[in-house]
Amino acid sequence: MKKIASSLLLLMLSSTLFAQWNYPKTKTGDTTDTYFGMTYNDPYRWLEDLKSPDVISWFKEQADLTNNIMSKISGRDELIAEWKKLDKLQPPVYYYPIKENGRIFYQKRIPGEKVSKVYYREGMQGKEQLLFDPLTFIPGKTLSVQQIIPSYDATKLVIAYSESGAEVSTIQVMNVDTKQFLPDIIPATAGPGSWTFDNNAFMYMWIKSADNADPTGRLNPKTKLHKLGTDVKTDIDFFSNESYPALNIEAKAYPFAFFVKDSKDYIFAGEGTVQREMKFYYAPIAQLYSGNIQWKSLSALDDKLVRSVDMDGDNIYSITYKDAKNYKLIATNLKNPNWATAKTIGSEKESQTLEYFTRCKDFLLLNYSDGINNHAYKYNIKDQTTTEIKLPYTGLINISCVDTKTNDCFISITSWNKPYTEFLYNASTNTFTESPFNKPAVYPNSYKNLVVEEVEVKGHDGVMIPLSIIYKKGSKKDGSNVCLMDSYGAYGISMSPWFNVFENSLAVKGVVIAIPHVRGGSEKGQDWYKAGYKTTKPNTWKDFISCGDYLVAKGYTSSNKLAGTGTSAGGILISRAITERPDLFAAAICNVGVANAMRAEFSSNGPVNIPEFGTVKDESECKALYEMDGMQHVKTGVKYPAVMCVAGWNDPRVIAWQLGKFAAAVQNASTSGKPVLMKVNYDNGHFTEDKDVTFANFADQFAFALWQCGHPDFQQKK
Repeated sequence: MKKIASSLLLLMLSSTLFAQWNYPKTKTGDTTDTYFGMTYNDPYRWLEDLKSPDVISWFKEQADLTNNIMSKISGRDELIAEWKKLDKLQPPVYYYPIKENGRIFYQKRIPGEKVSKVYYREGMQGKEQLLFDPLTFIPGKTLSVQQIIPSYDATKLVIAYSESGAEVSTIQVMNVDTKQFLPDIIPATAGPGSWTFDNNAFMYMWIKSADNADPTGRLNPKTKLHKLGTDVKTDIDFFSNESYPALNIEAKAYPFAFFVKDSKDYIFAGEGTVQREMKFYYAPIAQLYSGNIQWKSLSALDDKLVRSVDMDGDNIYSITYKDAKNYKLIATNLKNPNWATAKTIGSEKESQTLEYFTRCKDFLLLNYSDGINNHAYKYNIKDQTTTEIKLPYTGLINISCVDTKTNDCFISITSWNKPYTEFLYNASTNTFTESPFNKPAVYPNSYKNLVVEEVEVKGHDGVMIPLSIIYKKGSKKDGSNVCLMDSYGAYGISMSPWFNVFENSLAVKGVVIAIPHVRGGSEKGQDWYKAGYKTTKPNTWKDFISCGDYLVAKGYTSSNKLAGTGTSAGGILISRAITERPDLFAAAICNVGVANAMRAEFSSNGPVNIPEFGTVKDESECKALYEMDGMQHVKTGVKYPAVMCVAGWNDPRVIAWQLGKFAAAVQNASTSGKPVLMKVNYDNGHFTEDKDVTFANFADQFAFALWQCGHPDFQQKK
């Protein structure tokens, strides 16, 4: 009787709390899956049918509820206004400069503009000319440019654009001299590739379906070759499993092909998944139009090539972690490639990891990281010596070279509290000068008073976890500060320091920003990555929890003022952190995040991610996926923190039902009385370039977290 009475009390309490926020009613089903003798319940499986009127209605009701609640929270609109003001203070932003035949092509966004436009100029100091404005191209639609690729003679430009963050490109070709589009139009692609050296054809990635809700839409894609002036329906299946079945390319992989203008004797191809190890093929350029290319293996997965690769004549360079857990740069010869006997160009460093390299006329430029800051080196191709590049200051750096005919490169530097600054760097003279493109950013004085601490926290198993802490100068460590923790922990991607305007705008309001460098990234090399991978994935969220406990113990914040956020694969981190330690957090944001890992492989982008997270078809990986699955770990009667799940309706990477199922589970289970909201961005995908959409999206997320953490500027309006 006592157990029955307790259950009835719990049911009544849950119903009362449910009514408090007036959540849409969410039915439950009896769907189950049985893998290797274990049965897993999935009561919200019905939400996976995004074509169902009931599901569409449920998401719309959830979105309306969230929008209604957030419209009544103070501070949200003020955040948007501040970000717009800061945006207008900045100089124009230039993206992705590419130099071909003396012309430089790039995207540029002027302060206050929603998206970037496409321009070109003759040489570094030439007059700028507008080529493409995505806001006026199709009246009434907000497009964004995903990629531009000039032909080698610079007379033609492939422009790939998309709508509402869908990451599905329509490709058109512009005559640069006349600024008119050619009749060639290719809709619904996964993006363009290389031009052929005769400048009369280019490659692109064909996909079966542009529907992000179609689980088969991105299986068995193909690289196709389009010749200008021909019907798209006749495009050549250049590289795919169908055209080359002997290669046994898996259905989940993206078969890509490309050319390298400094190695014109060859055609190159590869298989793309999220797996870091690169698998390449090559063939003589003479076989280009043969219809039966004799592909030879250039690298296998066992060669452990990762991160960067480049070709120059018969030389091929790549980064490897084979016999080098912190990575090294090696080279072999295309006439007889042998990675086992490859020459070491950039040695492994004991306390730094090799992030990537790039090439200019006479040098290879190498970017290393000590886990937080980057360090640059240059390798002289002629005399084979390596010297360190003395940077103007420390931080995250990006090195790019617009071509390989000069030694002019761009080096940008930023850090947690230093805005992005770009320099023109000449590798032969070792000099830094002002960039002709991006000028230094401008921020109010309050943004100059941010303090950064780099500490290490003992993890659950004794491993020391790096933690970056950013806060306003003079902040007290008495537990009174609201704190936002933000991390990721997947694919070997490090949480490198950069000036995050959104989060720093909270720091100037007294919010502590904490960035745990959890396992699953590669701050400490390949071993650090593999320590948060598949069966070791629990380290990722346990490291996050350890850092949260540290912040509370040291007085940076308290548990009733601590919020956590995770984006994309970081959804695993945040959904499992709050289901394992709901008492530690006041609020959590799962932003376009994976929150139902056991079902991820059954979405359109799921198969390609199996190498990173695993598959339910393998017993050990299935158990690991269960451990990663936030929805599977939601328990009825637990006092969960306030939760905001954020989905992009057009998201091709993390399907909206991943967030919907987790939100539904927590709404029905939590007894804390705190809100659990499902925000749906119908004008967004995984992200979007559209500034208006981005500002509104993050303003809701941050206002929600700060409201639930008791920040005085973010409360319900009277």
